[in-house]
Amino acid sequence: MTTAVWFLLVLVLMRCLISGLILGWLFYQGLWWTVRRGLASRHPATWFLVSLVVRMVVVVGGVILVAQGDWRRLLACLAGVALARVLVGWRVRAPLDPAPVVAVAGAP
Repeated sequence: MTTAVWFLLVLVLMRCLISGLILGWLFYQGLWWTVRRGLASRHPATWFLVSLVVRMVVVVGGVILVAQGDWRRLLACLAGVALARVLVGWRVRAPLDPAPVVAVAGAP
């Protein structure tokens, strides 16, 4: 392969990685939103079921469109989705506040 072909392949794979990041961000942000909204709802099962179906249709459809039947594009897109999971998990993680120390009567 020539240098130009390698360069084009890298550009295509970078586009697939970024597309996977966007799809993953939509999926995991949607999950975070659903958990927060669903737990406060009168019908949480409906929230979770509808959210799951919508998120899966968007992500699976997006991955299929981005990959276009090429295993390298599919792998780059799925790597982007996995990276989005880490990034969204890091972003929405609750701060670790140390539990207050409570004195117990009779404790040394």
